Amino acid sequence: MTVDTYRKPLLSALRGEVQQRPPLWLMRQAGRYLPEYRALRAKAGSFLDLCYDPVLAVEATLQPLRRFPLDGLILFSDILVVAEALGVKLWFEEGEGPRLKAIAEGGSLPEFDAERQRRHLAPVYEAMERVGATAPAGATVLGFAGAPWTLATYMVGGGRSRDFAATKGWAYRDPNSFSRLIETIRQAVAAHLIAQLDAGADAVQVFDSWAGALPESELTRWCVEPLKMIVADVKSVHPAAPIIGYPRGAGVACERFAAETGVDAISIDSTVPPVWAAARLQPHCTVQGNLDPVALLAGGDALRQAASRILDALGQGPFVFNLGEGVLPQTPPEHVAELCDLVRSWPDGNRR
Repeated sequence: MTVDTYRKPLLSALRGEVQQRPPLWLMRQAGRYLPEYRALRAKAGSFLDLCYDPVLAVEATLQPLRRFPLDGLILFSDILVVAEALGVKLWFEEGEGPRLKAIAEGGSLPEFDAERQRRHLAPVYEAMERVGATAPAGATVLGFAGAPWTLATYMVGGGRSRDFAATKGWAYRDPNSFSRLIETIRQAVAAHLIAQLDAGADAVQVFDSWAGALPESELTRWCVEPLKMIVADVKSVHPAAPIIGYPRGAGVACERFAAETGVDAISIDSTVPPVWAAARLQPHCTVQGNLDPVALLAGGDALRQAASRILDALGQGPFVFNLGEGVLPQTPPEHVAELCDLVRSWPDGNRR
């Protein structure tokens, strides 16, 4: 791999090209830690209203890049808009997160209707078009979706779950009908990613936020195989568009995601050792991650030391600096500015 000077460093890194310095973006970089976001959220009236208003969603997307020298922006939306497009009632309880009308085991399953989904999510795709037209030069535009397993946990559990008993129980008791649910979600996710790329996204990320809830024996069927199929579907339409997989909590199984799904990059959470990731993941694809969001919250020496360990371990290969999870709401914005300075000033004299 060679150092690339393409005008979008993040996009080049996702394509496996080593950069002079690692590009940087942050999961949940548009969020409550920014006072301007809080004002925008109050103006919108509700979280979903903000997601579905193209003008406000674009404003939320662009806010972080007005403050920080980030290399990428990710469309402001939510993974659960796909569930809503499948006909599952969705609402957000203030201070408690998402709520959905749960799909009952043994009941009727949602059906994927491509045209209905495109109509329902038209405001999201309009926002993506607007972002692509107004993004700063050199910034990579990212779209995203939730992975089938993660979306299923919300759709079956009716929201966030501590033990995922309803979803896992269904998968164990009746894997055939659960497989039909996963396949329906898989089609919807692939279509959503393709539509975002059609609208102007440079790359996309698939969030399997609850992959770590599954034992290894079930991970292949419900996480790895569906993602592999999604990658194939997206690549059949947009072969050059990089795809990032984020199997949060998967641990050593991240190697399987990197080797078997066809993703161009794998985003790792903060529990994955960077030295292990350099040895076991970077030979397969670009690695993205994996600063502990609490280190960013803490700032100072803790932030500098944690970021330096990651940069030293992964910065000499195909790499994108990010967090292991999203920015915490109580994070001081000046700590994000400090992190940007750290990554941008990282020395490149010892690269292999």
